[in-house]
Amino acid sequence: MARLDVLSIGESLGLIVPDRIGRLAHVRGMNLSFGGAESNVSIGVARLGGAAGWAGRVGADGLGELIVREIRAEGVEVHAALDETAATALMIKERPQPGASRVTYYRSVQAGSRLAPEDIPVGVVEDARILHVTGISAGLGRSATETILAAIDRARAADVLVSFDVNHRSALWRDGRDAGAAYRRIAAGADIVFAGDDEARVMTGESDPDAQLAAIRALGADGAVIKLGADGAIARIGDQRIERGALRVDVVDTVGAGDAFVAGWLTETARGASLDERIDTAIACGAFACTAEGDWEAAPTRADLAALTDPAGDPVQR
Repeated sequence: MARLDVLSIGESLGLIVPDRIGRLAHVRGMNLSFGGAESNVSIGVARLGGAAGWAGRVGADGLGELIVREIRAEGVEVHAALDETAATALMIKERPQPGASRVTYYRSVQAGSRLAPEDIPVGVVEDARILHVTGISAGLGRSATETILAAIDRARAADVLVSFDVNHRSALWRDGRDAGAAYRRIAAGADIVFAGDDEARVMTGESDPDAQLAAIRALGADGAVIKLGADGAIARIGDQRIERGALRVDVVDTVGAGDAFVAGWLTETARGASLDERIDTAIACGAFACTAEGDWEAAPTRADLAALTDPAGDPVQR
């Protein structure tokens, strides 16, 4: 029997956010946290009651210690390789105007980009129901990409379902490498692929969501999900097609909504839920994540989802 419902593999990095809106050059107060699409998903799965794990590489420094401690505190099983010669990566999220943000990365030669196949312990992939990876690793460089591909090979050999979220970050692809080709290579080994409609366009060249679904599945995946933000989502799994509109919420911050969506979908997949239950939970998780700031902090629990979808609920808890 699998020990983990979902194992995610990828980089987690320190996150610095100014404590007020304004140009970074003129803001002095900063808040320190961490982020990373893969660990966001694992935290989201754990919040929903699933057994989640995360594997990655961090520097032997304070940021690395913070990341490992905080992910473990969320109930996630951590497999972190410590790099003695490279620092933990960092991103700074600037908020120059209300509703706008700009992210600067310090990650191309840091510990996470040096993730290697041997950093993933024997048995941890094989003992999971689902392996989850993202296209961010491909953007970090050859070592991280080969690690993800090796993990996918291990998962397929052990009959572990492979989940791939494109998670395109244009800032990681400014060296002339072909992001679309890298994504197609990873998608070819996946069972289910998640992508925003803009990300699917990068990978497939198609702009229509149904054409994107078809193009992704033609790569070899049995399932594909196109996340449409405020317009909901559309999916095709096997011979089933389904779509849902988004839940309407007061949006505070959309960062992390896509990861929460994926966490909801994968948690329900691991427990054998129907396609309707998967997309409904995913949509609700994505909506709830928009109601507060943070990369992972607003990932919902089951109780949060119940309150979100209960129109008669009392907004004041006593």
